[in-house]
Amino acid sequence: MSPPPDEHDAFVREAIRQHERPLLRYVAHLLADHDRARDLVQDTFVKLCRQPVAEVEGHVAEWLFTVARRAALDVLRKEGRMNRFAEGQAERLVAADPTPAAQAETRESAAQALSLLHRLPHNQQEVVRLKFQEGFSYQEIAAITHLTMGNVGFLLHTALATLRREMTRPSAV
Repeated sequence: MSPPPDEHDAFVREAIRQHERPLLRYVAHLLADHDRARDLVQDTFVKLCRQPVAEVEGHVAEWLFTVARRAALDVLRKEGRMNRFAEGQAERLVAADPTPAAQAETRESAAQALSLLHRLPHNQQEVVRLKFQEGFSYQEIAAITHLTMGNVGFLLHTALATLRREMTRPSAV
């Protein structure tokens, strides 16, 4: 039995409120085109409107990211190429009330990590962004990317080891 229309509408509105920004950020990284990403995310939410709540409730974020990822990969496949993530597009999180010196160090480290991130293979970049930028668990990343949890763990471990090694090298950037 499906919920009344007003409950379904409230479910979709809440999904948009919670997931539109992170989904848009993720798809924009995949496509390297904010306008196309906006269109694709809108299409994803239209698909959610047609989806029975019972089929997505409890895993709506996974469902949204999976549907959007598939659509983005279809777009890229049709273009005949996969774009690498553009450098410097990730939002940076800064702790509350840091000192100016700490702010400068954080900006420098973040810029260095982002400049190194784009050098990683695409699949490593994707799992790093899903884990640390979007906050998904290994299981959710596996569902979104259609990889095994072991593969997700391996990709994250390899990516982080590479980033750590490169960031500690004297001429890392």
